[in-house]
Amino acid sequence: MCPAFAVRKSAASDPERAYVLGMSQYAVFETAIGWAGVAWAESRLIGAYLPQSNPAIVRKGFTRKFPGASQAAPPPAIASVVDRIVALMHGEKVDLSDAPLDLARAPEFNAKVYEITRRIPPGQTVTYGQIAVQLGDRLLAQQVGAALGKNPWPILVPCHRVTAANGKLGGFSARGGGETKLRLLAIEGASAAAQADLFGQPPARD
Repeated sequence: MCPAFAVRKSAASDPERAYVLGMSQYAVFETAIGWAGVAWAESRLIGAYLPQSNPAIVRKGFTRKFPGASQAAPPPAIASVVDRIVALMHGEKVDLSDAPLDLARAPEFNAKVYEITRRIPPGQTVTYGQIAVQLGDRLLAQQVGAALGKNPWPILVPCHRVTAANGKLGGFSARGGGETKLRLLAIEGASAAAQADLFGQPPARD
């Protein structure tokens, strides 16, 4: 499970206001597989958008999620992340685990899931259950999936590298579903991508 774009909670009493606190800006950029984007506030990343066929889709997504956000050239730390996303989409083994995410915007449990997930290297996968074990309870696998389904930073928190047990692909809530997940895994050279033909029907979601 992993969205094209998702949410979080802030220190504010109303979690929905987390998205309008501070000056939000975003950048849209082209990758080998489409137009992607990142959003930030005060030099911390508050969201990311998976590659789409049209840059207007990304812009619309950001302005809907972050009312009043403006498109801008990213500051150096964010520009470095953009460059690495572009490289990753070209098939390079890029480390994005140090991207400056604003994890304080996420509920505590979700933030722990994201911290574990962002350390999964390109080309590798782990299961929801394995992340649950790292959290101290293998029975938390379903909650892990729910947290990844609300991931505000796809690619930066690579939820596409998290799969179900027994070799199954697992869910993916982004546009394109399992096909998108497989495409990202194939770009990274993950063995899990061999489970289905990228141009055919992906495995059924759990």
